[in-house]
Amino acid sequence: QEKRLGADLDPKDKRLLDTRLLPDPRKAKLRVYQTNSTHKSMSSLRQGSMVLVGDEDYHVHEQAFKEAVFTHASTSPNQQIIASLDIARRQMELEGYALVMQSIQLAIEIRRAVNTHPLVSKYFRVLTVEQMVPAEYRQSGLKSYIEDGITWVEAARAFREDEFILDPTRLTLVCGTAGYDGTQFKNLLAAEYEIQLNKTSRNSILLQTNINNTRSDVANLLKVLVEISKEIEGRLKSGGEAAQKAFAARVKSLMEDVPDLPNFSCFHDRFRDDPKGGTLEGDMRTAFYMAYDHGGCEHVKLMSPEIDRRLKSGPPLVSAHFVIPYPPGFPIMVPGQVIKADTIEFMRKLDVKEIHGYDAILGLKLISPAALGAKAAKAKPAAAKAVKAGKKR
Repeated sequence: QEKRLGADLDPKDKRLLDTRLLPDPRKAKLRVYQTNSTHKSMSSLRQGSMVLVGDEDYHVHEQAFKEAVFTHASTSPNQQIIASLDIARRQMELEGYALVMQSIQLAIEIRRAVNTHPLVSKYFRVLTVEQMVPAEYRQSGLKSYIEDGITWVEAARAFREDEFILDPTRLTLVCGTAGYDGTQFKNLLAAEYEIQLNKTSRNSILLQTNINNTRSDVANLLKVLVEISKEIEGRLKSGGEAAQKAFAARVKSLMEDVPDLPNFSCFHDRFRDDPKGGTLEGDMRTAFYMAYDHGGCEHVKLMSPEIDRRLKSGPPLVSAHFVIPYPPGFPIMVPGQVIKADTIEFMRKLDVKEIHGYDAILGLKLISPAALGAKAAKAKPAAAKAVKAGKKR
């Protein structure tokens, strides 16, 4: 590649757009360490996981790596788990391709069965690739795994070319159109039908096929959805107009009155090296540890008028903690972040029971304006001395 393109390639050279550049082996070493949660997708006991190593210099770093592992893992491993990991490896070596293809095929059949069933599709549907991934990230143009004429050649091309792809074994089943929020439907499936899942949203659940599923699992799932759909139909017919209006209002609430996920705002200037810069990075570490200085923090209740007053006229609300509602299960606030109105609106509309980093009794934990000012004041004299020293030189 160096002979073809030259050693000192001009960054403006148009050939760069069409060439996958390789690192110079004289200057770069490939060192990859990957943790693999084997128990989640393969035939291993719970907690079974591996560290996969691809390191050209492993012979040099082997001892340091093992010491690092022993720092975080037991030196007396569970032999049953170790044995199950060996079984999982052997199974995938001998049958892996066939088992994975079977799980993908079952996922395709679930999609087709749910979305084409005359009764079930009135209340439930599995979202398509087109509905999950915006067109600008689907260069292949793939819209659905079950559309007429689609082949695995086209699906494989999407895996290679698209910026974002939808794992065919993950199925997002919308339950809001049946009047259930994700948590309600999850609990119903577990309590009444012994179907387990762990990912939910306000109006959907995530189903997953794996290498141990069979066609009877598909038949059982469809049977359950038919049964629930019939129960909804009967309830609406017997309840009359009042029941139908209440159902429509519930569906509208779940499917339309959904708060938009807030975008990240910015870090407070106290945690930014260049407050006037155009990028968003900040010193989250300092903010994280400031949260444990109780004298430098304050709590304000989420519904308090004080929140609205400070959003309008200041001082800014600066988060002291990661705040993570489940679902969706990722932070809507991080330490040091300036909290804006869209984030507060999102939190006020949430109806989930689990929000990590937030105490409903105490309210939002914030870094106090006094603490932010004190920290900034300590930093300024040092900066001023550096400037003066520079002038003397």
